[in-house]
Amino acid sequence: MKRERLDQKEFYIRLAEALGETSGDIWTETVLSGSHAGEKYLVLGGECVKDAAPAGGESAASVFRERIGRIPRLIICGGGHVSMPVIRIGKTLGFTVTVLEDRPKFADNARGAGADTVICEPFEDALAKIRGDLDSWFVIVTRGHRYDAVCLESILGKKFAYVGMMGSRRRVAIVKEQLAAKGISRELLDGVHTPIGLKIGAETPEEIAVSVMAEIIQVRHSGAKCGGYPEALLSAILADGERRKVLATIISRKGSAPRGTGTKMLIFEDGSVVDTIGGGCVESEIIQKALLMMRAGEKSFQICEADLTMEAAEDEGMVCGGVVEVMLERLA
Repeated sequence: MKRERLDQKEFYIRLAEALGETSGDIWTETVLSGSHAGEKYLVLGGECVKDAAPAGGESAASVFRERIGRIPRLIICGGGHVSMPVIRIGKTLGFTVTVLEDRPKFADNARGAGADTVICEPFEDALAKIRGDLDSWFVIVTRGHRYDAVCLESILGKKFAYVGMMGSRRRVAIVKEQLAAKGISRELLDGVHTPIGLKIGAETPEEIAVSVMAEIIQVRHSGAKCGGYPEALLSAILADGERRKVLATIISRKGSAPRGTGTKMLIFEDGSVVDTIGGGCVESEIIQKALLMMRAGEKSFQICEADLTMEAAEDEGMVCGGVVEVMLERLA
């Protein structure tokens, strides 16, 4: 694990470089209070140690840590009828889609459906080219249980956010027994989503694809959340120019605030923004605070609270209520 304290400009440059690398999780740390408030750290090549304090000597409680998610990758093993709508829905939801298929005709169908990458090779060889990480979502929809077994065995040796396998209970049981006999732990096998998809009575390929992607959405939002820097946001942060700007990041929330921890928005001195932290009165209040920071020129870092209690929400015509803590950083 490599942990670096970086000045602001170097931090975002190194973060952009790290996001372009081929492996490893990325964590960031920002000191929230004390004499080192605003200092930033980049942690590469391992899991972030939750109770570690930065070199400045601040306590763990005064540090905001987040895992920086890359664009999620959907890796589909198999290019049959179900795969086609899974590809299309996956693209709509913002995934980059890779399809592994050993039959040229079906590989061509996957390309036609909009897959970003298609690897037309035996599954074992194709999976050897796929790195796993916590932004990788695997869907196994092959044409037979022997192919399922090959795919599942390879995938369970990688890191992943999700792995689901289509098939009857009998077919799934056969695959799991084969892999258990090879020494793969029952705990790992039991974590595979089988039969794949939410139970919505799906029958057609399109309905099955909806159930599969609905399950992936459910898993994605029920686990530990990670922050991120969408491409447009990071490009705007790194862009040269004289426009002043403030980065707003939600660092905690209580109640039913519209967006989660790690959500970011960039505010420019003319009031324009890149991305959103939820809209409505919360966002308006944060934009005003950011503009004041830029105009006053005194503070470069602050933590503020936006209160969207039920009374305030009703006044603004909103149905949610909650409190969010937002970190504001004036960018050089």
